[in-house]
Amino acid sequence: MVNDNKCAKQKKTEDEKGQQIRLWAVIFWLAVWQIVSVWLDSDILLVSPVRVLLRLGQLMSTILFWKSIFFTLSRIACGFFLAVAIGCVLAAAASRYHKIRALLAPAMLTVKSVPVASFTILALIWFSAKNLSVLISFLMVLPIIYTNVLSGINQVDRQLLEMAQVFCIPKLRVFRYIYLPQLFPFFYAASTISLGMSWKAGVAAEVIGIPKGSIGERLQQAKIYLDTPDLFAWTLVVVGLSLVFERCFLYGIKRMIVVVAKMEV
Repeated sequence: MVNDNKCAKQKKTEDEKGQQIRLWAVIFWLAVWQIVSVWLDSDILLVSPVRVLLRLGQLMSTILFWKSIFFTLSRIACGFFLAVAIGCVLAAAASRYHKIRALLAPAMLTVKSVPVASFTILALIWFSAKNLSVLISFLMVLPIIYTNVLSGINQVDRQLLEMAQVFCIPKLRVFRYIYLPQLFPFFYAASTISLGMSWKAGVAAEVIGIPKGSIGERLQQAKIYLDTPDLFAWTLVVVGLSLVFERCFLYGIKRMIVVVAKMEV
C-alpha cells in the first residue's frame, strides 16, 4: 500500500514536471520564429520577436495600454467569478433535486454547443458592447464548472455520508471533511480548463463587438491597418494576462483549501 502511494506521488510529480514550461523550449521556438521571420523578410506576414518586444515596450509606456488591460481584465474576471459562483450553486441544487438537473441539461448542452460568434452577435443585438466580454466569459465557463462540480458531488462516497448521518455530524463538518476533499480535484480541473476558455472567448467577443478601450479593439485596429507588430504585441499581452490570472487563481484556491483544513469547526 505504501509503495502504491509512493508510486502515485512519483507519477504525479513527473506529470507536473512534464507540464511545466522549460526555458530551453521557449528559446527554441523563439529561434524558429526569428528564422522564419528573417526568411519571409516581411513585417506584415511575420514580424520578428525582437520587433514585437520593442513594440510591447513602447505600448507599456502609454496610459492607453494600462487602461485597455484594466478594461478587459476586470470584465473577463467578473464573468469568470460569476460563472464559478453560479455554476457551483446550480450543481449543488441539481445534485439534490433531479427536476432541476433535468431542467438545466438542455440549457447547458446548448451553451456548450453554440459557437462564441453566435452568442456574441446575439448579445450585441440585445446589449451594448461595453460589458460583452462579461457575458461571453460567463457563458463559456458556466457549463464547465457546473458539469465538473456536479460530477464531483455524484462521486462522493455515500457510505461516508450515511455514517455522518448516523453519528449526527454537523453539516459544516460533513462539507469540510467529506465533500471538500472529494470535490476539490473536480473543481481544480474545471478551473484549469475554463480559465483559458474565458480569456479566449472574452477577447474574441471584444474583437467582434469592438468595445471602446478594450484589448479587442486594439487587436481589431491592428488587423485593419495591417499593423503586425501591434497584433503580436497585444496577443502576447493576452497570453501573459491569461497565464498570470490562471496561476493567481489556482494558487488562491489551493491556499484557501489549506486554510479551511486548518480551521476548527
